[in-house]
Amino acid sequence: MTATPEPNAAASPAARGRKQCWLDLRDLPDWRTAAAEEALHQRFDAVVASDVADLAPLPPTIRRVLAPAGPDLPDDLGNADLVLVDPAVHGDPAALKGRYPDVPIGGRHEVTDAASLDVACDGVRHDPVTLIRFRDPTNIPMEIVLAAADGATGTIVTAVDRVEDAEVHLAVLEHGPDAVLLAPAAPGDATRLAEVVRYRPADLRLTTFTVTAVRHAGRGDRACVDTCSYLRPDEGILTGSRSRALLLCVSETHPLPYMPTRPFRVNAGAVMSYTLAGPERTRYLSELGAGDTVLAVGADGRTRRVTVGRVKIETRPLLSMEAVAPGGERANLIVQDDWHVRVLGPGATVLNSTELKPGDEILGYLPGRDRHVGYPIDEQCYEQ
Repeated sequence: MTATPEPNAAASPAARGRKQCWLDLRDLPDWRTAAAEEALHQRFDAVVASDVADLAPLPPTIRRVLAPAGPDLPDDLGNADLVLVDPAVHGDPAALKGRYPDVPIGGRHEVTDAASLDVACDGVRHDPVTLIRFRDPTNIPMEIVLAAADGATGTIVTAVDRVEDAEVHLAVLEHGPDAVLLAPAAPGDATRLAEVVRYRPADLRLTTFTVTAVRHAGRGDRACVDTCSYLRPDEGILTGSRSRALLLCVSETHPLPYMPTRPFRVNAGAVMSYTLAGPERTRYLSELGAGDTVLAVGADGRTRRVTVGRVKIETRPLLSMEAVAPGGERANLIVQDDWHVRVLGPGATVLNSTELKPGDEILGYLPGRDRHVGYPIDEQCYEQ
């Protein structure tokens, strides 16, 4: 992806990998200044106001967007970097370029029915920036707008009422809009929006462990983590008996002779095993439930969050494997004692757990810190 555009530039398709945070000041009469300061601190991309005076204190490091409330457009735009007009009230944005030759003119729309949806679709095809609010609680109009914008060079901004809605918007048609606009309901909302919009799963630096022992471990309860995503052949879940060293259990995407594949599933390990719910958060497999998230990890270290659909816990024979990292860190993984439970080796090699032997190599991860209720902590802790 390309670098972030300057505040005055419209985002291009190449820049859409970086989602933008926009702040709406138009309905914040009592604490506009505090909200703007929080947005600046969080490095928001744009601030929208209905009055030129509200944009005047803002520095040029943030895009200053004027969205006039009444039918008349001001002659003096002050320090506005962008003007968003209502085509039904102010006319076609393209026709206003002659009046404001030095400032980009975009459109703003409220989609309430099929006719207003058509107007919004036309706008995203032609205008440099389009702000859209969808009235009804359905994502179908947004899907249609995003599809209509395919190949266009403008920026699409969608308005949300709550921070929680931003995550939904960004997932529509997999990529969502270019930016999300929020009128915060309380201090801290801008910070929370930035966390949601800018979340990017970090790649992990995986380590090659060497198997030192494999043995039968009696009977116990193991957990299959069924996700709401199709996992890739080289993806799995990091699990282990010790929080400082986790091994990569592969998804059931690989053929089995006696049953169909379950490409959404990882036969992950005994119920007390740790897994990564995020780059810095561990969970016990027994704690996971429908609607939670876990970190799917590829053999090259890439990660993504996936949603848990269910966790199947059943009593099975167990197998314990011991492995050691090049630096001497020890890992243990207890899984179902069965040939079809697999782990990943270097180069995404699929290894049947019951066929492992000392000297074999397994991919794993060294989080590097102890855990307390899943969070990293620096304290004396021994895990045997």
